[in-house]
Amino acid sequence: MIYLTLLNGTGYVFNADDYMQLRTKHRIMGAPVGTANSKGWSSSEAALPVELTKWETQWLIESGVVVLVSKAAALTTPPSAKMLQVYKTEFEAGLLAQADALKAEKLRETERHVDKILVGKRNKLLKQCKIAEAAALTTDDVLQEIADNFVFEPQNALVELACSHMMNHFAQICTESVYDSKSLKYRVFRDLWRRGKFVTSGEAFGADFLIYPGDPILYHASHIVIILNSPTILPLELICKFELFNVGEQQQKENQEPELPAVSGRQEGKANRTEYKIAASRFFFALRGATIRSSAPFSRRESS
Repeated sequence: MIYLTLLNGTGYVFNADDYMQLRTKHRIMGAPVGTANSKGWSSSEAALPVELTKWETQWLIESGVVVLVSKAAALTTPPSAKMLQVYKTEFEAGLLAQADALKAEKLRETERHVDKILVGKRNKLLKQCKIAEAAALTTDDVLQEIADNFVFEPQNALVELACSHMMNHFAQICTESVYDSKSLKYRVFRDLWRRGKFVTSGEAFGADFLIYPGDPILYHASHIVIILNSPTILPLELICKFELFNVGEQQQKENQEPELPAVSGRQEGKANRTEYKIAASRFFFALRGATIRSSAPFSRRESS
């Protein structure tokens, strides 16, 4: 059984094995929101924990795959003196392990270039007229000097990933729903998941969901899902959806702040006209029979 931790109204995964099982066996992607980067969070270097969407959490609970628990009471209780001592001991042991690993790597790197280092040190001694010391200098002396001068600065230690809690603690099982299972968005997600699709949030692209033919780490999205409360969509609304998707897609590629494109405008007294065509294979509307209030198709081409 997989246990999800309730935070911010949804489920979080703190165990790497649990997350890999959810991703590979149950096609639940979530979003890594942790970081091991001392400069702050980066989407390209995200780590545990993994935040699941509310509809993903609700579906996993209903499917009996996970149990949602709240650890608020346990983790907000002040720790005892014994717990603090255990934490301090393990923390210091982790720093020592990092120091030993870094020292060993530095010595291995020195061994790869020890011949050049030895020649350089001997030449330096010869310039100081220390001929006997230069002749007696060996590779073991060089390695010993590196080991003796090695200093590990704790502020440069690696940041520990947020993972499973290292001490025993209690949790309370949550029985309340985290998302309305009767809502249209949840029913659409459930239907797509049951069809074997890989479904992720489409908020970054101005949509509700993105559909992938396989794991998103290997495939690009094949469809955008936009949920409509009405079977009719206005042409301008469709254009806005399409443009917002393009902005999100370009932002993902360039990793920079987007600028919203203008639908129409004037430059140097010259009018620019833009027409649009939405690729039907890229958009999937949640309500069957969705129609566009226009008799002419949209095509995108710019003319002046």
